[in-house]
Amino acid sequence: MNRIWLQSYPPGVPPEVDLKRLSSLGELVDHACTAYRELPAYEQFGTTLSYGELDELSRAFAAWLQSVGLAKGDRIAIMLPNCLQYPVVLFGALRAGLVVVNTNPLYTGRELAHQLEDSGALAIVVLENFAHVVEEVVPHTQLKHVLVTAVGDLLPKPKSWLVNFIVRYRRKQVPPWHIPQAVALRSVLRAGRALHFRPAPLGSDDLAFLQYTGGTTGVAKGAMLTHGNLCANLLQALAWIDGYFSGEPGTLITAIPLYHVFALTANCLLFAYLGWKNVLIINARDFPALVAEMKRHKFEFFSGVNTLFNALLHTPGFAEVDFSELKITLGGGMAVQAAVAQRWKEVTGKILSQAWGLTETSPAVAINPIGDDFNGSVGLPIPSTEVTIKDDAGNDVPLGEPGEVCVRGPQVMRGYWNRPDETAAVLMPEGWLRTGDIGYMNPKGFVYLQDRKKDMILVSGFNVYPNEVEEIAVTHPAVLEAAAIAQPDEHSGEVVALFVVPKDPSVTAQDIIDFCRKSLAAYKVPKHVYFRKDLPKSNVGKILRKELRAELIG
Repeated sequence: MNRIWLQSYPPGVPPEVDLKRLSSLGELVDHACTAYRELPAYEQFGTTLSYGELDELSRAFAAWLQSVGLAKGDRIAIMLPNCLQYPVVLFGALRAGLVVVNTNPLYTGRELAHQLEDSGALAIVVLENFAHVVEEVVPHTQLKHVLVTAVGDLLPKPKSWLVNFIVRYRRKQVPPWHIPQAVALRSVLRAGRALHFRPAPLGSDDLAFLQYTGGTTGVAKGAMLTHGNLCANLLQALAWIDGYFSGEPGTLITAIPLYHVFALTANCLLFAYLGWKNVLIINARDFPALVAEMKRHKFEFFSGVNTLFNALLHTPGFAEVDFSELKITLGGGMAVQAAVAQRWKEVTGKILSQAWGLTETSPAVAINPIGDDFNGSVGLPIPSTEVTIKDDAGNDVPLGEPGEVCVRGPQVMRGYWNRPDETAAVLMPEGWLRTGDIGYMNPKGFVYLQDRKKDMILVSGFNVYPNEVEEIAVTHPAVLEAAAIAQPDEHSGEVVALFVVPKDPSVTAQDIIDFCRKSLAAYKVPKHVYFRKDLPKSNVGKILRKELRAELIG
């Protein structure tokens, strides 16, 4: 095909990457821990974990996993926020050949149970703050090992005692829980140091992650991402940004959650390969604390979503952060608004570059040239990546005309875990992935997104699928029918709006919101509820969300 985007590539960016340069994430960890052994790898609460310490701890964890019979290909869930334990557990599991199931710590029991049951996870590592949710679902899963850790467990004493005391007793952020088979991650790491670790033989075709994402059915599916997928995307991103750094390891701040595929590849894997120091932010919603942490470092890379950038710009003290070393600000996960990009440039003196990808593409597909002014595009297809725009019949549409954006490249997933029908619906025989996004490509090769083919709602970069919300809402005894759509929001980009036909006219909007909150993660809970006598439907009875959206926009 005619890869017209190559004409717009920044100087030095190759059209292809050498995929043989890195074959597995186990190789990545070995490289990082050997080449940068004495350098700082991760920092949190003023405590630094070196690459050498990361090597020892992840080896110990891998050895323990092998000692209890967990083998290559077994699934392990990680239910952790951005804390020092996350890279230790992640890299240990990968070195042992396990398949990682990243799990949102804010999941409700219903959401967690589905993910654990579907993946067949045999082990889970969870922060004690969320152990009560795991307790709720253990009987309904195949879990054999539950490992629990506290926020301060990898900090030196007495700081660890102090942090854990504050979290447990001062802030009361750890609800009671009781899981008889649970063991402390600290004791596991201690035991693992005395065990022999056998590196798992890993290749590019081996599964590395089941990264869960929603679908038009509202049922979360596990995208099968291989070691080759993640290594390819790392090398593709590296080829794009490498020329903007000095070549010496620098510092980045990670505020977006590592369990999200954007931060997983862009912040965790890529910069470990480069030997950088990664400053972890455990709660990015505490904007004053985030700004205070940013003031402590001269950082060269910062990534986030539009809502995070917007919130920071409205946080007192942000303008006083030292941005002198900042080389790249990367926005993804949701559309970056032009007003936010402009304000970011005014306050920081730096360009906010927009990128785009999907869970199914590990995730990067397109990135704007670093340093170019914001143009509303999601960027150019990155090296070794092809993008085409197709109609519903699978035919390419003329340049500049809208259609479904389709992607082909080494970062495209193998398929959906145990869902051949869903896989066949998105993966075409020629290797093209149907993204479900409607957009077009201009004559210079820049991709512009216009709308989503699916009815997905994007709340602060997280996918919310209407059917899931509706299925919960209609179980309320006072609800006859419900339809969920996206409502624009200045803080979250979009929020969930729910149209309801009530059975009982005395039911209130707050009643329904409170009801949904029991079964849905906070970002999925409707923020607005509108009551209707009936809902618009097609001649076969399908609710017409498009009409509701038009009505809401007015």
